[in-house]
Amino acid sequence: MFVSTAYAQTAAPAGGGGDMLVQFAPLILIFVVFYFLLIRPQQKKMKEHKAMLSAIRRGDRVVTGGGIIGIVTKVGTDDEITVEIAENVRVRCLRSTVNLVLAKTEPAGKSGGDAAPVADGETKPADTTAAGGIGKLFGRK
Repeated sequence: MFVSTAYAQTAAPAGGGGDMLVQFAPLILIFVVFYFLLIRPQQKKMKEHKAMLSAIRRGDRVVTGGGIIGIVTKVGTDDEITVEIAENVRVRCLRSTVNLVLAKTEPAGKSGGDAAPVADGETKPADTTAAGGIGKLFGRK
């Protein structure tokens, strides 16, 4: 009857690399944002934590992962330290479970009895025994 013949049009040739770059630009941008906002700061934090763990010495006040505050009495050769949490109560724990070092001690050979004087441009570290770890976070001295 009144049926006309329909012909398909030929497709335009596929675009080159320009279209591909425009399609992947948002994915690349998201990866760059994730790297600078999530991955890089986390790597920096892990590196600082590893350096802190390797610098633990006898006499340091530490906070373990379970929230126990104590003084390091013995640093083993491997990944083990002994922490005194009360008078004559010592526990062995892994070095990796230490979350925070509250107070660092001076090396035994540095001072003869009194603490070394503070240089003119330096500030004296805050006394952490009065405020504790929580007070230190909120700026109390």
